[in-house]
Amino acid sequence: MESLSPYVSFTGKCREAMNFYQSIFGGELELNEVEGSPMEQYWPDGKGQIFHSALTLNGKPLIMATDMTGPAGQTVGNNIQLAIGCSSEDEIHRLANQLAEGGQVLAPVADTFWNALFGSVQDKFGINWMLNYDK
Repeated sequence: MESLSPYVSFTGKCREAMNFYQSIFGGELELNEVEGSPMEQYWPDGKGQIFHSALTLNGKPLIMATDMTGPAGQTVGNNIQLAIGCSSEDEIHRLANQLAEGGQVLAPVADTFWNALFGSVQDKFGINWMLNYDK
């Protein structure tokens, strides 16, 4: 495993929140907007919204965030996920399968437009995990 980072959903306040955190912690801030990206087809009402952002410090993600929410919407408690940066294809599949045991697969591990394998699961304790392997 290469990294483990919190992934927070802000439902419309991602840009504001991430700029706030950058002002406190420093680092490099990346903001990817829905408009003009491949995510626009999945979130046509996402104009002005952030589908992915990352605040990195010393080249490692400190916190990642989005304006997007899952199908159930957002409540305090389900707005934070744990994001794992995997080091191999075997690892992402192994971790996804193990974490989903007794829980549920939210998004099966699959190829993405950002040239990675990505999947998400909810474990048997209700914790949401996002797994990514950059190819």
